[in-house]
Amino acid sequence: MEVKDIIYGLRVKKGLSQDALARKVMVTRQAVSRWENGETVPNTETLKLLSKEFDVSINTLLGTPRKLICQCCGMPLEDDEMIGRDKDGSINEDYCKWCYADGTYTYSDMEDLINVCVKNMVTDNFTEEQARSYMRELLPKLDYWKRYDELSDHGEFEKFKKKLLKEINALHVEGLPEITRLNALVGKYVNLEYTLPNGRNVKFLDDQTTYLGTQSESEFEGDRYFGVLAGMDFILICTYEADRTSPELVLYKKR
Repeated sequence: MEVKDIIYGLRVKKGLSQDALARKVMVTRQAVSRWENGETVPNTETLKLLSKEFDVSINTLLGTPRKLICQCCGMPLEDDEMIGRDKDGSINEDYCKWCYADGTYTYSDMEDLINVCVKNMVTDNFTEEQARSYMRELLPKLDYWKRYDELSDHGEFEKFKKKLLKEINALHVEGLPEITRLNALVGKYVNLEYTLPNGRNVKFLDDQTTYLGTQSESEFEGDRYFGVLAGMDFILICTYEADRTSPELVLYKKR
């Protein structure tokens, strides 16, 4: 699809007139008209404004001319929903949501990242040893790890995770083993619906937000698992069946 059709489609989908869009991105209506007629394309700064206004990547606005990959883990970024965001909510095309959330890099140890990725890479035709070898060769070539001293927070996020782990384990939830690791989890994949005592069904997470969490087997006999999730201002602990059905809220605590 051409840039002119993409901008037109996004504008119409959002219910904006050419005049309204022009005001939002600080150009004239004639400029918007020229984009949609294919006479010109927005400049770099205007593309950034359009990206924020339409909540899509610049790559999407330009018709996806580049194949994006996360510059931390190497995962192909095939959908804008997979892309990380800066602190102001704007899309950062260099990283996935799992490695970069709200302006924060979630991994400071390459081996930790490899351990997380390998679990999702192993198949009948691709062994764990092959996956680890592949990641150890790939990651040092990616921008985040090449510029680690410049880009990293020098362990501040890891300190935050350790603080969270201490708070979670201090809750002494019956049947929950000691939690030793938290991974980045996107809300869309862990936003379970719980039934409250009053019969109301609720979800506590934002599908687009990245949280920290993990899954753990219960110390009790049975097939239920514990799910642990946390953000800057809350800790959530639940249980569910192996396929994440029949979720039950155990604890929701404001931090």
